[in-house]
Amino acid sequence: MEVTDREDDAAACSIAATVDVIGDRWTILILREVFRGRHRFSEIHNELGVARNLLSDRLTHMVDAGVLNKVQYQERPTRFEYRLTSKGADLSASLIALMKWGDRWYADDRPPTILVHRDCGTPLDLRVSCSDCDAEVSPGHIRSASPDQQLVRRR
Repeated sequence: MEVTDREDDAAACSIAATVDVIGDRWTILILREVFRGRHRFSEIHNELGVARNLLSDRLTHMVDAGVLNKVQYQERPTRFEYRLTSKGADLSASLIALMKWGDRWYADDRPPTILVHRDCGTPLDLRVSCSDCDAEVSPGHIRSASPDQQLVRRR
């Protein structure tokens, strides 16, 4: 099997590989609905108003990619719902990051939705931090390194 340039890019870049799975508008909005607790085709369709064939295609794509599981909940007629896999659940921080970015640049200082911690009600924050020293890290303090390069710690 011949590998295309796009497949080479995806193999060399985790962002490209991710975009191949969830990189279109409808897929991201479908994921948002599943995270909100809408698991049935009809619930997602009613909320988004997306064409049925497009919704079916995107759900199938996410099942094939291992992001969602298709689970039968009714026998007659046969009906399914879509549940996040652990791979899909790991997308939570990515969706929150997209939401926070949209809140900052498009929400006119009043986000349409605020995510809060279920246990205490405090609004969630999203930050990038160093796993060693717990310092918050801004984009200007990030560098890239390949896995086989020795990472040099600077103290």
